[in-house]
Amino acid sequence: MRTLTKELQDKITPSKALQLLQEGNRRFVSNLKINRNLLQQMNETMDGQHPFAVILSCIDSRTSAELIFDQGLGDVFSVRIAGNILNEDILGSMEFACKVAGVKIVVVLGHTRCGAIAGACNHVEMGNLTGLLKKVEPAIAMTSKSAENPDDSYAFANAVAGNNVHYVMDEIPKRSQILEEMLNQGKIAIVGGMYDIETGEVNFYEHPHLEHFELESESIGAN
Repeated sequence: MRTLTKELQDKITPSKALQLLQEGNRRFVSNLKINRNLLQQMNETMDGQHPFAVILSCIDSRTSAELIFDQGLGDVFSVRIAGNILNEDILGSMEFACKVAGVKIVVVLGHTRCGAIAGACNHVEMGNLTGLLKKVEPAIAMTSKSAENPDDSYAFANAVAGNNVHYVMDEIPKRSQILEEMLNQGKIAIVGGMYDIETGEVNFYEHPHLEHFELESESIGAN
């Protein structure tokens, strides 16, 4: 599998970037991981990197973005923090990834049965974690109590996790002029999804702003 170069990266549109992630997740679910020479990729990326995506996900040990999207060295920037919340440092990292490194898509990835989201719903307070979990409160406020289910202790938390993805997606362009401009110019896309820890599948949310990009049929070596 070819390592991403600047030439290959330039050929990837935001829609193609999403397609590459979707195809990678299908391979992961089907246990059809692409055979990569990671040592070769390490050598080929030591002088530079040209990833096509930056993925904001949770620190949960079951949600490694490189694994669930079947990507190799140099393919994606992986930003991980409990509850996939947003802060200035993460926004700065996204700005670097998109404006400087040439990334084509920003992915906000939540997951089912998230302990951080459940902790926020239960108003857990513990050291520095207290401030982090407070960043989930807007998503809790967005979630109807009808999502509660006495037979499923994670039903409400799962609903909050989904709303948290939407909230973070909306906040990114509001809080970053750089990313807002790139989004409006069609240089990047911002998409969200939920990873199901029981099935391994990522359910991407609708992304109508991608419709004007034509999916490329050319095979790109990122997947």
